[in-house]
Amino acid sequence: MKIPFLDLKTQYAFLEAEINEAINRVLVSGEFILGPDVQLFEQEVATYLGVKYAISVNSGTDALVIGLRALGIGPGDEVITTPFSFCATAESISNVGAKPIFADIEADTFNIAAQEITAKITSNTKAIMPVHLYGRPADMAKILEIAHQYNLKVIEDCAQAFGAKYYNPALNIANSDGLSDIYGKLAGTMGTVGAYSFFPSKNLGAYGDGGLVVTDDDTIAEQAYMLRVHGTQKKYQNEVLGYNSRLDTIQAAILRTKLKYVDQWNQTRQKIARTYNHELEGILGVITPQIIKGHVFNQYTIRVLDEQRNALKEALSKQGVDSMIYYPIPQDQLPVYQGQYSKCNVSHQCSKEVLSLPIWPELKPKMIEKISTDIKLFKQTPICCT
Repeated sequence: MKIPFLDLKTQYAFLEAEINEAINRVLVSGEFILGPDVQLFEQEVATYLGVKYAISVNSGTDALVIGLRALGIGPGDEVITTPFSFCATAESISNVGAKPIFADIEADTFNIAAQEITAKITSNTKAIMPVHLYGRPADMAKILEIAHQYNLKVIEDCAQAFGAKYYNPALNIANSDGLSDIYGKLAGTMGTVGAYSFFPSKNLGAYGDGGLVVTDDDTIAEQAYMLRVHGTQKKYQNEVLGYNSRLDTIQAAILRTKLKYVDQWNQTRQKIARTYNHELEGILGVITPQIIKGHVFNQYTIRVLDEQRNALKEALSKQGVDSMIYYPIPQDQLPVYQGQYSKCNVSHQCSKEVLSLPIWPELKPKMIEKISTDIKLFKQTPICCT
């Protein structure tokens, strides 16, 4: 049995009639840029997330860039973030002229370690950018407490966490600083700005690129709306240098269709993750991810110890099972930043151990069983000597 890392065809087959109707509706309307489906999607997703403003943009990367710009982040500023993420996280900070500052991660969550942030704060620090990696929310209670203490903005990178909820024990901060209770809140709605990606592989994915900026702040929303259309509120009256970053109407129509199912799909992902954990329990040298309430498992990522990760990946491939490494090089060690940062030790170690296994809502139990069996067989096979 050959098992791809991701299968989007099965989901389309389930949604085919609805998706085709949505696309045809746009084609017939002839309104391909900022058409009615864009406005309706923004209203519907704002309601789903419980935010005042949802501004759709061209990609998750653009959501981060526009979010940072709307916050007033620019040259001379520093933004503290995690080294363990896709390059768009740090890239967005650099591309607005600011400097990414990396705080190491927790090995058991893969998210930024809140206790590492404070030591990185300087007079130039303007914001913290946590990433809710693989669909697990970062420790937002502690991050927001630090942000309040040092008067910093928080922009959440939710590229892999649409629909994830924060259920970690919240600190008792509401009465002391006016912050609302965040227990049970959706990822992206706890900071000043949330940024999402609708890349096809995401839990809520388009059939092309797409992104979203969310906020409850009127001024930030006004800036984001301007920035996505060349810095204008009124055509040909460019007020700031902006971008051409609009969500296509066809993609908005597709996302409206899929938004109705995202909670159901996220629940299925959680069920698959629990099944994986049960099947892989007790395998020496394999650490499975924690199953916590609110984690939506955009990726199911194990750690493979004793420098066997690459060998396991190759062995799975020979058995017809695709897997991926997210991420083989931490952001602070990417060639674009060569020599600028010392290694974050936990992030560096995890980059040598992580392996993401196939996960999508339609993944069959027999596929999980085969993948798990292949891993067990690999771990039981002696490393041979000649």
